Amino acid sequence: MIFHASIPADAPEHVARVMAEIWKGEAFRFPPWPGAWVAMAGDDRSTTLEVYPRDQVIAPGEGGAPGHPQAQAGQGALSSFHLAVASDRTAEEVLAIGAREGWRAVRCSRGGIFDVIELWIENTLLIEVLTTEMQNDYRAGVNFDLWRRATRPPVPAAAG
Repeated sequence: MIFHASIPADAPEHVARVMAEIWKGEAFRFPPWPGAWVAMAGDDRSTTLEVYPRDQVIAPGEGGAPGHPQAQAGQGALSSFHLAVASDRTAEEVLAIGAREGWRAVRCSRGGIFDVIELWIENTLLIEVLTTEMQNDYRAGVNFDLWRRATRPPVPAAAG
């Protein structure tokens, strides 16, 4: 289970506030990190999304020291990183939030197994938002059996 994840943004406070809205949660400053904010869902897992300034990365500490902020210039805005999040909002509400922000938001099918709303944070980072209906389809379709069938080579037919 994932308790929290972190993402980069040009406007961390704004992104955290929008994600908190999607979750019907709250956004807060993240004091350990300069300029960072968190969106909290307020659920039983304390699901949290940390939103860091795009021009900072987490650098490893020395010895037993924790990771720390480090400036990094020249990062590309696009990434293969993305995550899927649950929301109690309707698809229409999530799409409206995306439209209001000027961010690409579109409902998409994932192989006919489940749907997501692709919400492109600042039009650079993909967050897949799953409504309650989509979450149910996800749970029903994404499981060990599905992946076993999808990734095992077919058994050759017996020679006759």
